Amino acid sequence: MGIEDEPRVAIYCQDSLGLGHLRRNITIAGDLLRKLPSSAVLLFADSPVAPFFPLPDGMDYVKLPSLCKVDVGRWEPTRLRAATSLLRNLRRELLLNGLHTYRPDLLLVDHMPAGALGELLDALTQLKEANPGCAVVLGLRDILDAPEVTRGAWWREGAYDAIERFYRKILIYGMREVFDTGAAYGLPQPPEGIEYCGYVVADPAVPPPAAPSRPGSTSRRFVFVSAGGGGDGFTLMHCYLMALRYLADRVDFDSLLSVGINAPECTRRALAAAAEGLPVQLVNHVPDGPALLAAADLAVCMAGYNTVAEVLRQGKKALLVPRRGPSAEQRTRARLLAARGLVDVIYPEQLSPEFLGERLVEDLRGADSKLRHVPLNMHGAERAATCLALMLAQRAACQAHA
Repeated sequence: MGIEDEPRVAIYCQDSLGLGHLRRNITIAGDLLRKLPSSAVLLFADSPVAPFFPLPDGMDYVKLPSLCKVDVGRWEPTRLRAATSLLRNLRRELLLNGLHTYRPDLLLVDHMPAGALGELLDALTQLKEANPGCAVVLGLRDILDAPEVTRGAWWREGAYDAIERFYRKILIYGMREVFDTGAAYGLPQPPEGIEYCGYVVADPAVPPPAAPSRPGSTSRRFVFVSAGGGGDGFTLMHCYLMALRYLADRVDFDSLLSVGINAPECTRRALAAAAEGLPVQLVNHVPDGPALLAAADLAVCMAGYNTVAEVLRQGKKALLVPRRGPSAEQRTRARLLAARGLVDVIYPEQLSPEFLGERLVEDLRGADSKLRHVPLNMHGAERAATCLALMLAQRAACQAHA
């Protein structure tokens, strides 16, 4: 088989604020490339810091100019000083021409069936006409937004119509028993159905980069504080530092705060000033959050998919503070997991230095940093990659018999 005959996969990844979509798709691509080492994966990435994570051999990326969702159905350029309409047209052309030239055997679309502002529709139409054998797959995290919000936005944006016209299968990176994504959002049944893969976490078999040392004395308890990508983590980080000042001499633990790679420089400066004299270490990003999480007695974090999935995988005690908005995704995830006894939660309207400080003391009480074991499927990346590999094999078999 020549190089022209090897399977080609494309991934569309819209991730303008955090790092979760990037990490999930690169993790799934890594599993797929281990199953099909001769294949090629091209990532169309929106994130301002893409690709950020190391790409596996056989994978490369195209950087789309970044768009940021500021409200339901409202988007603005993240960095480029240009009208939103101009940026949309530019991204649409990059996707249209890129996918036409690359001619993928399989396209995995992350999160948005029609793309941001419908930018994928022309490319999907062209693929269907010029490359009808291309398998188009939708990949969704478990929780998108409040069901009524997502349903309304998807009807307006043509997402449901896009699923019915173009998509062969839907992969959900979660468990139906925790959240029934298909029912909540009224997902149409594509020809090859909807599959719940389980939660996607980094492959523990892949050696991680070295993590920074935990701060302070190893004889003291340790709290790991994370704001994900950091685009909207200032409130949590600043309140945590003020909670330490409120606790004063009751602070008998050390903390490491991972501010986030997308945090503005003004945020870093303000947090550095607020942390002066406290037993904390501030870093922009940790290359291996799971290693620090494993060393922690307590994790204090927002309720993004990737952070929470890693907390669940390790069975760690965690205090979640979901973001206020514009999406209800994090609040919903925190509420569902708290109801199962898997995490502790402070909702945004409850957050204050005093309330957070007292909850820290309460959650750190006792030596056991582990939660009771609850069986959860944490093999989502491997399952998703297996599904994609099977679809590529089916396409190859059809071509061989054509």
